[in-house]
Formats: sequence, structure tokens, C-alpha cells
Amino acid sequence: MKQKPQLNFWQIWNMCFGFLGIQFGFALQNANVSRIFQTLGAEIDDIPILWIAAPLTGLIVQPIIGYMSDRTWNRLGRRRPYFLVGAILASLAIFVMPNSPVLWVAAGMLWIMDASINISMEPFRAFVGDMLPEKQRTGGFAMQTFFIGIGGVVASALPWMMTNWFDISNTAAPGVVPDSVKWSFYMGGAAFLLAVSWTVFRTREYSPEELAAFDAARPAAHVAEDTQLRAANKYRNGGITWSAIGLVMWYWIVAAGLDKQLYVLAGGFVAFGVLQVVTSVLQNRAQTDNALYHIMHDLFHMPKVMRQLAVVQFFSWFAMFAMWIYGTPGVTSHHYGTTDPSSALYNEGANWVGVLFGAKFGIAALAAIAIPVVAKRLGCRISHLINMCIGGVGLISFVFVRDPALLAISMIGVGIAWASILSLPYALLSSNLPSNKMGVYMGIFNFFIVIPQLVAASVLGLILREFFSLQSIYGLVIGGVLMIIAGLSTLLVDKDAEPTS
Repeated sequence: MKQKPQLNFWQIWNMCFGFLGIQFGFALQNANVSRIFQTLGAEIDDIPILWIAAPLTGLIVQPIIGYMSDRTWNRLGRRRPYFLVGAILASLAIFVMPNSPVLWVAAGMLWIMDASINISMEPFRAFVGDMLPEKQRTGGFAMQTFFIGIGGVVASALPWMMTNWFDISNTAAPGVVPDSVKWSFYMGGAAFLLAVSWTVFRTREYSPEELAAFDAARPAAHVAEDTQLRAANKYRNGGITWSAIGLVMWYWIVAAGLDKQLYVLAGGFVAFGVLQVVTSVLQNRAQTDNALYHIMHDLFHMPKVMRQLAVVQFFSWFAMFAMWIYGTPGVTSHHYGTTDPSSALYNEGANWVGVLFGAKFGIAALAAIAIPVVAKRLGCRISHLINMCIGGVGLISFVFVRDPALLAISMIGVGIAWASILSLPYALLSSNLPSNKMGVYMGIFNFFIVIPQLVAASVLGLILREFFSLQSIYGLVIGGVLMIIAGLSTLLVDKDAEPTS
């Protein structure tokens, strides 16, 4: 049986380098989109629903791209064609985003930008699983995290750099995005395309035949696949149930005049129900050789470890989404005392949030160096538990720290947790997936990143209005508590899921 060979440091470096560019896109988005929305007139409790584009496009795009890349093989390889196409589309969207003239255009551009970034990003996770043996995967995902950290540091701080190093204006007329933000997006778009292109043209991929041979040499428990078909009537009955729950919820929202953001949850229930009904029809007609059927089949036949990690992911990404959407309004209102997006003080605070997000990424880059060492000693599960608890404490501390400069200390914990979120769950997951479905399962795993963000977009605004008088800083406190719960949930994952040495 043929063992997958180990790669050297520079081979791993080249295959992960593209994540530097991808993170330019995500970091600019995370640190500046709420700022752009507020500049164009968005209210605080409307921001979560405007952010829905980010998770929803990931929910749709990632499993489809994963499924397609599992079945692709051409001159560029298996995953690399998607790296390149996504990078070109994302770079163009990044150039356009800060020039949005009105709020609805900015919201639409977020959809396009996030979909394009997801096309490029999704296969990168599967790429590590394709190219590295199990004992190198923790290091491979940590290398991706290192580049995510470096890219995040620079991209998050770009508006501050533009203002303080290049004397580019950080304020503008009401309803106009400052030039410091615009030039940051221009630089970020160029960096995205160049970094991804480096990986595309400096790496090679194993053929499907080679990957099948490598799978034959892996422990049987780590490549087990449930191929038994789920009964068509179970799809149908489940679909009817989910759709009915969604419709009842929709009626309740309308009748009771509840928050409009709850429509997202109701619509999600109905959509999931409809997809199951369609899957039932396809199975009854023996029309099962298509993306929808395969994705739904694999969703209901996930490996046990993947189901366990789904709980960890839910709380982790709810916490991160809360920080992204309430980082800027929380700090500017709680620490700078302003909610006026056109004021110099608000923009000073918004720039400092960019620096804080950059600090988080910088800490993540450093933590990525230590994570494989600690995980080798303690295991991925216990390491992740410790890291998430540290991050939760850091995020909760935002409400108690009054000096904005000291928030950099709080971000140390968040940065450690972020590095862990981006590496250890994927190391556990990839070691328990068959290589021929690495892409689609990585895409389905993204459901458990996206669903908590959709839930957060639906309920966070309502929670802050009803319980915290729309004080945005408590969105960060909620995130910190959930981050600790995510860490504790790691104990639910089987010990046998640890990568083989």
C-alpha cells in the first residue's frame, strides 16, 4: 500500500500562501463593512440582517464548490482552478465595494464579494487534506492560520496606515466612504489576486488515482463512509415537517409584529424542508447523479466526528460573528462615546477597531506556530478547549476595559482562540474523511460555520434591543460566553478522532 509522502516546509508554505490573499478580502470585510453600512445610513439594529450575505453565500457556495472540485481534474489540477477563478472575481468585487453609492448597492456587493471569496477559499481546506498525510495536517492548517494572521494584521490596519502613514483622508462628507477605506480595498484586491496566483502556479496536485491509492493505506476507521441510501419517505416527511415549522413561524412573526430579522430563521426552515422534499422526488425517480442529491445524502450521512464537531463550530462561529458585526459599533459607542459615523471621533474609533482586529490576526499568526507543538503534547481536543476559554475571557473583558489602548491586551486571548478555530477542528475533521469526498464534506462542514451566523444575524439585534438597550458592547460579551461554551463542547468529540502520528 502506498503511503502519502510528507512535504517539506517550503512545499507546505507554497500551498498555503494563497490564504494570505484570501484573508486580505475577509479582514477588510470584517473590519470595514459595518463602517460602510453605517456611513450609508444603516441603523444599529439593521446591521446584523445586512451582514446576512456573508454566511448565506457560504452556505450555498461552499458545498457546491466542494462537490464540483471533488469531480474536477484538468491541466490546473483539482482544487486550483477554483482558487484562480474565485480570486479574479473576488478582487474585482473588492475594488467596487467601497465605491457603493447607496446602502442597497453595498449590501449587494457584499453578496458578490463573499460568494467570490468562498469560491476561492473552500477548496483550500480540502487542499490540505489532499496533499498532506494525517500527521502533517495539524501543521498544514496551522500554516494556513499563520498566513491568515499575517494577512489579517495588514489588511485590518490598512485604513489606519493610510491615515497615519500616507496622510490620506479618514473622513468624508455624510454618506461617503473615506478615501482611507477606499485605498485599503484597492490594495487588498491586488494582494488577494497575487497571493492566490502564487499558490496556483507554484504547487502541484495528486491525481484522483494517486489519492485513491493513499486512502487504501489509511486506518479503516478514518475513511469509513456510509453509502446506504436514506429512505425517500424520510426525506419527504422531514421536509414537510421542517417546511411546516418554518411557515408557522413566519405566520407568527407577521401576526405578532416580531422583529423582521426573524424571517431569516423561518425562511431557513422552509428552504431546508423544500430541499428534502426535492431530494425525495429525485430518489424516487432514480435521478441521484447530481449535486443536490449527493450533498443532501452526505449531509445525512456525516461521519460521527463531524457531527460532534458541528456543536463546537456552532458556538465558535456565533461568537466570532457577534464580534465582527458589533466590534466597530461596540467600541466606538462604549469606549469613544459616539454613534455618529461622520464624526472624526467615530472614525478614529473605527480605525482603532481595525488595528485591534489586526492585533488579533497577529497573535493568531504567532499562536499558529505553537499550536502544532501543544496539540502534539495535549491532543487537539484539550488544546482547543484551553484556547477557546482564553478567547472567551478576552472578549468578555471588552465591557470592563475602559481605555481603548488596553483592548489590545484583550485581543491576545481572542487571537489565540481564532488561531485554534482555524486549525484544530479541521485537523480533527480531515483525519476522519475519505479523500474522494474531502471537498464536499469540507463544504458541508461550512454549514456549521454559516448556520450560527444566520442565527446570530436573526436574533442578536433583537436580543440587544430587548435586553441591553441596543448597547452594542454586549454583543461582544455574548460572543465571549459562547466561545467558552464552544471550548467545553470539544470534550464531546471522540478521543479516537485525534490524527494518527
